[in-house]
Amino acid sequence: MRIADRMKKIDSSGIRKVFNLAAQIEDPVNLSIGQPDFSVPQGIKEEAVRAIMADKNSYTLTQGIPELKALVEKIYRDKYGFKAEGSVITSGVSGGLLLALMVIVNPGDEVLIPDPSFVMYKHLVNLMGGVPVFYDTYPDFKIRPKELESKITERTRLMIVNSPSNPTGAVLQADDLKLIAGLAGKHGFYVITDEIYDDFVYDADYHSLCEYPEGRENLLVLNGFSKSVSITGWRVGYALGPADVINEMIKLQQYSFVCAPSFAQYALLKLLEVDRSGYRDEYRKKRDFIYGSLKDRFQVVRPGGAFYIFPEAPACYKSASEFVEKAIGRKVLVIPGNVFSERDTNFRLSFAASDRTLERGVKILNELAK
Repeated sequence: MRIADRMKKIDSSGIRKVFNLAAQIEDPVNLSIGQPDFSVPQGIKEEAVRAIMADKNSYTLTQGIPELKALVEKIYRDKYGFKAEGSVITSGVSGGLLLALMVIVNPGDEVLIPDPSFVMYKHLVNLMGGVPVFYDTYPDFKIRPKELESKITERTRLMIVNSPSNPTGAVLQADDLKLIAGLAGKHGFYVITDEIYDDFVYDADYHSLCEYPEGRENLLVLNGFSKSVSITGWRVGYALGPADVINEMIKLQQYSFVCAPSFAQYALLKLLEVDRSGYRDEYRKKRDFIYGSLKDRFQVVRPGGAFYIFPEAPACYKSASEFVEKAIGRKVLVIPGNVFSERDTNFRLSFAASDRTLERGVKILNELAK
């Protein structure tokens, strides 16, 4: 059978390969997957059960139930003064990203992506026939204005922003956000801001790109609930932004995802009744432990958010991939950095794990770094 040529532009996810490997190893030290280790809040579980038992299991409106759309619009209006022209409830942030790229990117359009960045960005841009253009953020994972501006051309159609970042945990600061908003306004390209980790910022208040008026007319916000209330399998996200883009996303969702899971949409109406600050405090402690445990043997940047850290592999190894192979040989599952980057120098570790798992992991990683 002949497979479509577009599939040649997509590799199997390195994250999923390690995820599958975990099922084959007895008692692995799994630091590979970005999935919170806390349980879904009880109130949201109970509301999901009520929705199922009340037979709210049918299709919803393609754009999502009105109550949840109103809730996410209110959250962004109250927190950031952002009055979105339109909104859509998506099948996770990943579903929202796919719809958005299909709506915005034409073949040959250039899309600005930080290096390193979340694995999905590059592959989905390639799928659309777009051209990923990487701007380098090594070694401290910060934006350098001249580097970014040098990548902008007349074919630049879109910039993808992710703060806090997967895989580095880097958080964009006010100067970064002002720069991006200004460049988008000046050059007229779209910006997608992926804010799925906004609940996990440890050293300051979170600031969104939508706080900056310049460039707002071309700004699309993607966010969701997978990480903040540990419902990665429920697949509920949302997009806020320009009416013309949102309307096209809704039209496309009719012929793809149809709608986000119905029971989950109803359950999330209880979101504001759940105090989530304790999760952030717990993950701050995990961040401090993992950074403090690795910094003496690895070149590593202290993450400001999310639940990832992105150390350099020790110089005694030819590449990060070689180091990761050695770690997996000791049952420690981490992700090689070339999954997220054009380089093979670093590796990603998720500290969304039990304290015992983290303790076992850093002990072995430090032994491998000697």
